[in-house]
Amino acid sequence: MNNLGFIEKLLDGVKVEWVRLGDVAFYVRGLTYSKSNESSNSEGFKVLRANNITLSGNVLNFDDIKIVTHDTKVKSSQKLYKNDILISAASGSREHVGKVAFIKEDLDYYFGGFMGVVRPHSNLLPGYMFHILTSAIFQRYMDEMLKSSTINNLSSSVMNGFECPIPCPDNPKKSLEIQAEIVRILDAFTAMTAELTAELNLRRQQYNYYRDQLLSFEEGEVEWKTLGEVAEYSKSRIRHTELDGSNYVGVESLLQNRAGKIDSTRTPDSGNLTKYKVGDILIGNIRPYLKKIWHADRVGGTNGDVLVVHPTDTAVNPKYLYQVLADDKFFEYNMQHAKGAKMPRGNKPKILEYLIPVPSLEEQARIVAILDKFDTLTTSLTEGLPREIELRQQQYEYYRDLLLSFPKPDTKVVA
Repeated sequence: MNNLGFIEKLLDGVKVEWVRLGDVAFYVRGLTYSKSNESSNSEGFKVLRANNITLSGNVLNFDDIKIVTHDTKVKSSQKLYKNDILISAASGSREHVGKVAFIKEDLDYYFGGFMGVVRPHSNLLPGYMFHILTSAIFQRYMDEMLKSSTINNLSSSVMNGFECPIPCPDNPKKSLEIQAEIVRILDAFTAMTAELTAELNLRRQQYNYYRDQLLSFEEGEVEWKTLGEVAEYSKSRIRHTELDGSNYVGVESLLQNRAGKIDSTRTPDSGNLTKYKVGDILIGNIRPYLKKIWHADRVGGTNGDVLVVHPTDTAVNPKYLYQVLADDKFFEYNMQHAKGAKMPRGNKPKILEYLIPVPSLEEQARIVAILDKFDTLTTSLTEGLPREIELRQQQYEYYRDLLLSFPKPDTKVVA
């Protein structure tokens, strides 16, 4: 879609009024609960939290749901309904504040106290408001409101004070028509991204299936060794001055479900850290069920919340070892021996006792060659589906900012 003339015609001469969100929408904060409210038998109210909105893509995920008991005090307004806009309202990490997801149908879920929901009035289309809240308009507002505060919290006063552009405010019918057209154009981009994301999820399922099949050996078919016999935890150290966002790996920068890592937004400013090398395997050691693992392609450092497994046995291909540790069977084993209930942590000695099947190097190479193709398709940022999704997301952001580039009254328009 590159019809800029059509967009210019759509917005030509459109009068815009900047209106406080509190005058055109309701803002509702989520339910609060304590540790004692958490369900021990998976029965109760299901609650979505900040981790249930992806950092990129603005979509819901249901990987880690909190459940609170039925005697927890909840309000009907704290349940999720069709056309709600769910927003991460508070977080210890600034980058997670302001994440939004559009609720397409009534859900049997509530939202937690660090979350909020925007419910537009009849003169504002929910889809239009959703795209505004993903745009640079809202990002600039948040930057301004939160820059002088150490508390990352989109309170009711902050949200209600946000000014959003309403086209043709004196002609409600035309206003809704323009909003609808903007939504139609932008939804076309998000639909393409959603389709590619669904394809990516399917390929990841296939990847996991073939990994499990290829790593299933009959008793006596191969030699078995413990992880501690073929690898060790890194003993090397690295100075903080050698680290930056690209090679420092905290547990928060490891992605769930074996999706690799992203750059870190914060890096240590003092001391020595655990060093990892090319070929080492980094495993998130907090909440092992999140399946955070990355095969290092560079030299860098990490902290005590991330295990660095360094291969030592030349009879084991490092890429093969990564695939063994990325398998569901390893994460299930890790959880069986994890310590702690609320925030389980992997048991380091027990992890080294995990049994590794060791076929011939030729068979390891064959397995790696098959699984590498899936890895490229599902994780590569240069040729795989993630790259295609990133390009579609960039395209969406370009047209979104173009369609929502309404001048404010005090903005001087240069001819």
